[in-house]
Amino acid sequence: MFRRIGVLAAWTAALALVLVPEAYAQPTPWQMNFPAAADDRMAGIIGLHNILLVIITVISLFVLGLLVWVAIRFNAKANPVPSATTHNTFLEVAWTVLPVLILTVIAIPSFRLLYYQENIPAADITIKAIGKQWYWTYEYPDHGNFTFNAQMMPERRAAETGLRLLATDNRVVVPVGKTVRILTTASDVIHAWSIQPFGVKIDAVPGRVNQTWFRATREGIFYGHCSELCGIRHAFMPIEVEVVSPERFDAWVAEAQTRFAKVDSASETQFASAVQGQED
Repeated sequence: MFRRIGVLAAWTAALALVLVPEAYAQPTPWQMNFPAAADDRMAGIIGLHNILLVIITVISLFVLGLLVWVAIRFNAKANPVPSATTHNTFLEVAWTVLPVLILTVIAIPSFRLLYYQENIPAADITIKAIGKQWYWTYEYPDHGNFTFNAQMMPERRAAETGLRLLATDNRVVVPVGKTVRILTTASDVIHAWSIQPFGVKIDAVPGRVNQTWFRATREGIFYGHCSELCGIRHAFMPIEVEVVSPERFDAWVAEAQTRFAKVDSASETQFASAVQGQED
């Protein structure tokens, strides 16, 4: 019985390792897995997910096999005289040590990934994302200190492009292969800036500055949403980020500096002081 369970678990693990990465190649209708990663952090998250999927599948099959074996081997008909065993040193040591070893195996890649996510490297570009009811305001403090609002594209116009509840009237633009630091706060209630292909999700809290980072590995347009219940139009404040080449980014910055307004100097000083206070 146990040998059959082991063979079944091995085949399940092999299928998971072979088939799961293929499912990540391109998002498809009714897809059950993550979209393709566009950042090394998200690739790490998907890798950890695959490891946990194999581990939990093996554990589930093992426990199921034990339940079936106990139900067949130790039912009243097959075992009319029940065992009087009250203690087994080997079993008690095994069911204590094995879970500890399994958790250790899980903890090592988990802590490594967590450290990689939280250790923010030197940034090539800083963007402030300010959550408001119900849209986002963005600032580029080290590229001319301009600011703009990004509101959801009207549904009729978005429906024509198939981007309903995804597209915004102004996109966040970042260069590919560069470290982008995101500073988040909010002007009213708690929001959350989240884009799954980058592995990014961070709260935007009034009166507080949080920070995270990402480094896009490929060009394209990526979509996210506010991931914190923030009021009646919570579902209508999407996030749209376009990743472009460094040359196209420089051209966009030059255009944006003339197109968008600059940040008020007084509010900028106050914001910088808040960031410095939290870093200290």
